[in-house]
Amino acid sequence: MAVSLQAKGEKLRKNVYSTNFFLRPTEEVARNLLGAILLHETEEGVTAGMIVETEAYLSCNDPACHAACGMTKRNAPMFGKPGTVYVYKIYGMHCCFNVVTGPEGRGEAVLVRALEPIAGIELMQKRRGKKDLRDLCSGPAKLVEAMGITLDLNGASLMEGPLYLLRRRRRPQAIVTTTRVGISKGADLPLRFYIAGNPYVSVK
Repeated sequence: MAVSLQAKGEKLRKNVYSTNFFLRPTEEVARNLLGAILLHETEEGVTAGMIVETEAYLSCNDPACHAACGMTKRNAPMFGKPGTVYVYKIYGMHCCFNVVTGPEGRGEAVLVRALEPIAGIELMQKRRGKKDLRDLCSGPAKLVEAMGITLDLNGASLMEGPLYLLRRRRRPQAIVTTTRVGISKGADLPLRFYIAGNPYVSVK
């Protein structure tokens, strides 16, 4: 990698995406996050993975977006500054990690659906209770567990840590655009993006 995963302070921050990256249109951010590195520094250790699958959720004409009905206590971070962490619980037991995008107050985000593990793999395996690398982060709930992401990070800034998004090492050669997974409303919108041929994608 271009940056040491143990880097601290200024060295790490030079590789962190700035607010302007997240301020762009949500679909554009969702595509450009493919290949970026999600890194989490915890007391247990550092884990990191390359983003290989995302979904965009829009404020207009997207009934599947949490912000479609306005601001609530649950979705309030979605209306925060671009680059804010939005973590929510599903089915009362699993969490999902999202990146807030667009201007503050709009209510849009990108769901990170899958990662390719690249660092802290033994810690990921311990957290997940799994050995197969392809089963560590190949789904939104899986990657949250493997990366040690909790509701405590809800509303945090990806520019300030301990959860960071680092600039991608290389541009994916091919990106697949398709419909989103596991939703009933807005299921026909082509707002899911993944790196073609990557074995860590959750659903082909």
